[in-house]
Amino acid sequence: MAATRACLVALAVALAFLLLEGPTMAAALGTAGGSSEEHLRQVRSFLRRVNKAPVTSIQSPDGDIIDCVPISKQPAFDHPLLKNHTIQLQPSYHPRGQYGDSNIAPHPITQAWHQNGKCPENTVPIRRTKEEDVLRASHVNLYGKKRPNSIPNIHPETSVTSGHEYAVASSADGQYYGTQIDINLWKPMTETAQDFSLTQLWTVAGSYANNDLNTIEVGWQVYQNFYGDNNPRLFIYWTRDAYRTTGCYNLGCSGFVQTNNQIAVGGTLSPQSVYGGSQYEICILVWKDPNTGNWWLQVGGTNMGYWPSSIFTHLKNSASNVQWGGEVFSSSAGQTSTDMGSGHFPGEGFGKASYIRNIQVVDSSNYLRQASGLGFITSPSPSCYNVQSGTSSNDWGTYIFYGGPGRNPNCP
Repeated sequence: MAATRACLVALAVALAFLLLEGPTMAAALGTAGGSSEEHLRQVRSFLRRVNKAPVTSIQSPDGDIIDCVPISKQPAFDHPLLKNHTIQLQPSYHPRGQYGDSNIAPHPITQAWHQNGKCPENTVPIRRTKEEDVLRASHVNLYGKKRPNSIPNIHPETSVTSGHEYAVASSADGQYYGTQIDINLWKPMTETAQDFSLTQLWTVAGSYANNDLNTIEVGWQVYQNFYGDNNPRLFIYWTRDAYRTTGCYNLGCSGFVQTNNQIAVGGTLSPQSVYGGSQYEICILVWKDPNTGNWWLQVGGTNMGYWPSSIFTHLKNSASNVQWGGEVFSSSAGQTSTDMGSGHFPGEGFGKASYIRNIQVVDSSNYLRQASGLGFITSPSPSCYNVQSGTSSNDWGTYIFYGGPGRNPNCP
């Protein structure tokens, strides 16, 4: 009898959920191209794979649920190349020559979930993927995936970036073993929920032409259709085949091995910069461990984890190009009005335009050096979004201002 009552309660809750969701749920399920029942089955199967059993969970004020998952049970180890992987808890070496003091007062960047708890030792914080998150995607297999051709193209004669707009600085081609930057944090406006606006670094090897492009990408992003809100969020991405089948945002697929219990990939970042007011930034460092070959990530001075070298092809050795800047994506016809960075052009300068400063690269000796000889990519037009370099200085090193409002009288 008790079991019967429990089943009836569960059925009532499920029916209430469906009634509350109503047409929205039905519409979302109908986008899959098959029956709604089959789509929902696929979604729930995906959720069972990606959401690992937590030791404890933390409800974040922004609506996220952060699961504290045992470090050895995280999604990374679903990757066939990582089945017998031994976790590297700390990097063998950090790059030498780090610098970056400035006259900007330090403001610790926090994540909303920190207000309600922290994850225990030997666990990692993972933002739980919810059913409604996946239902916003056009197909389960596309959830958390960038579309092919999602990188600024340094060879414009073979442009392949439809729907993507950029204001980016790029290194010369060479051999690189990492990069470090301080990126200004904003909360840009997006015209539609399907648009995104981000600021990031790209560590690149391989090519689109051979479908073997390898990338490691890190930054902050506003993307309502993916996260369910307009908050700027820490994100990571990787691919080894030009975004065709491998890689994903954050921890939505296997690959990145997280080792830290304090920062959640995909979590909201705060505080954000204010136009004409206080400015906030995050220091991001990506580098290749000289001993293991793994690519480590450090955010705000905290070692987050690494991408094992075995999941890459070209990046097993080194990167051939590094890029830094802003990107906007819109699937709408015509020019979008989605902000990049602060939504203001570089010429407005500090406190008004978004910046990336202390742009450094890691050389073959594991030494950080100021980036030099930068090229610039503005696509489709500097009248929509633009990037400008600044004069190197002791406290800002090599830096850029970038961004813009998108659609305006000079960018119809």
